[in-house]
Amino acid sequence: MIWIYILLIGCVLGAGLLVYLIKLESKQVLKLLLSFSGAFLIGISFLNLLPEIYEEHTVYIGLFVLLGFVLQLVLELLTRGAEHGHEHDEEHCCKEDHLSPWLLMIGLSIHSFLEGMPIVDSFNDHLRNTLVVGIIVHKVPIAITLLTLFLHYGMPFRKAFFLLFIFSLMTPLGSLASYVVQAVIIQDLSHYFHYVMAVVVGIFLHVSTSILFEADETHQYNWKKFLTIVLGIAFAFSIAFLGHGH
Repeated sequence: MIWIYILLIGCVLGAGLLVYLIKLESKQVLKLLLSFSGAFLIGISFLNLLPEIYEEHTVYIGLFVLLGFVLQLVLELLTRGAEHGHEHDEEHCCKEDHLSPWLLMIGLSIHSFLEGMPIVDSFNDHLRNTLVVGIIVHKVPIAITLLTLFLHYGMPFRKAFFLLFIFSLMTPLGSLASYVVQAVIIQDLSHYFHYVMAVVVGIFLHVSTSILFEADETHQYNWKKFLTIVLGIAFAFSIAFLGHGH
């Protein structure tokens, strides 16, 4: 599991360094990254995650998926949609809005912590690895958005990057929390991890549909976004196909 945690932390810090080193702040590039991640998330949700959690646990699973969907709505009261690319434009910023980076940090940290909770050995390797790839693809544009917003609010880069490092730890901490609960409270929680996964799938579905069906400023659905979405779905399909091959 250590290599998984290294990947989860490294993808966030790597995205942050890209913002600093090559000034990767282009809204067009970020929107394409978000489109790819949204298509990939919805792809693995329908092709991998949902079939797996419904295969053995059909009772109440749908309720937990809906719970994750609604929970993401609640979290967006803090994050204001940063998970799917919403940013605070300068004309909307004001002195009273200076706490937004902290609320954003709290909301995204809760979001990431929940995503990490199903990363346990109780799932087969392919399902767990598919979830990890989905989280990584999802985290890269989030990390870019988060660091960009920190810098936009006048935060020094070192402080902003340190907060990004704290954020990068949230998903591994969610995974470790599941192990602690399993070891300390109950010896075997494997039966319940499908319900935790269902909550995460609900979060994925909310974020991915928000990305894919949101209109841009010109209310156009351009061909670059379409091709990016196709690539994201194709990537998800290839992972599903490889999984069935095993």
